[in-house]
Amino acid sequence: MNKLPIIGITIGDLNSIAPEVVIKTLSDSRICDYCIPVIYASPKVIGFWKKLVGMPDFFVNIIRNVEQVHTKKVNLVTCWEEEVEIKIGEANENGGKYAFKSLEIATRDLKDGKIDGLVTAPLNKNLVNSELLPFKGHTEYLAHELNSHNYLMFLVSENLKIGLVTGHVPIKEVAAKLTTENILKKIKTMNESLKNDFNCPKPKIAVLGLNPHAGDNGLIGNEEKTIIIPAVTAAQSEGITAFGPYPADGFFGSKQYEKFDGVLAMYHDQGLIPFKSFAFSDGVNYTAGLKMVRTSPDHGTAYDIAGKNKADESSMRNALYLALDIIARRTDNAILKANPLAFQQFKRERFRMDF
Repeated sequence: MNKLPIIGITIGDLNSIAPEVVIKTLSDSRICDYCIPVIYASPKVIGFWKKLVGMPDFFVNIIRNVEQVHTKKVNLVTCWEEEVEIKIGEANENGGKYAFKSLEIATRDLKDGKIDGLVTAPLNKNLVNSELLPFKGHTEYLAHELNSHNYLMFLVSENLKIGLVTGHVPIKEVAAKLTTENILKKIKTMNESLKNDFNCPKPKIAVLGLNPHAGDNGLIGNEEKTIIIPAVTAAQSEGITAFGPYPADGFFGSKQYEKFDGVLAMYHDQGLIPFKSFAFSDGVNYTAGLKMVRTSPDHGTAYDIAGKNKADESSMRNALYLALDIIARRTDNAILKANPLAFQQFKRERFRMDF
């Protein structure tokens, strides 16, 4: 691969902080030295938000399709022509409708190989989900569209990487969805991602328990004995360096996570609460196991600060640069690797972080 990678960027919920963090992320023209950014939205939305956040000189190259990209500019694929009323900080139908329209068109280009990676700005799942369009989240939607069955929601920061066995499901359904086979698949997906996407040749993986005190030897539940330990044992038999199950509270409280390259949590909040406690401002949500690269900031729509120019774009920036890092490793990208020291220095300068 001897060209700059084309990175699609969805606009997210128009009424939230999503457009703000997108514009702030792409405001540094040096980003175009490392990729060709393509926003999926409408010119009027960008025009509205760039004035609101005090960046009137932020310009985009307006195009009809991704084949028309300019290699030295931020590009914008026009996804709709109509005027859209933006109500800052309000969770309404428009926010969901146009966030999904942006995602749908960007995903189509990703599937067709017209873009090399996708960075998704936050949206409100409740505003997208309906009887006609069941939508649990970006991760599940992209896994379905890209026909990927062994995917992993992987929360990534410089010092902590946490994957989830179950994602956006109710707590009451978690135990029923845990099987030895499913946990083993997630361990294997994490192991492969750490090796191939994060340049970790011999990953060391910690697996958390489901119950308090990891079941306390069967006193508080048997899932550890009957489901999780067999999965860990099976992974070890395949040459994977996996250990556990560990009680989640003590594992994070004692900083045992520092001894591992990756941590597998059984359910959403078990992994997300410690991750956001340690890495809220700079963490990235990465979907491991997909054929294509997709990243996202690890925060939501934050309606309460929308339009106040208070949104921190660090996580969005890190999502973009993690996507580039992974593309470089997967494709041996000649341009990204031509001057790796400059690339890494730029990232440290801008984001104080080096994946």
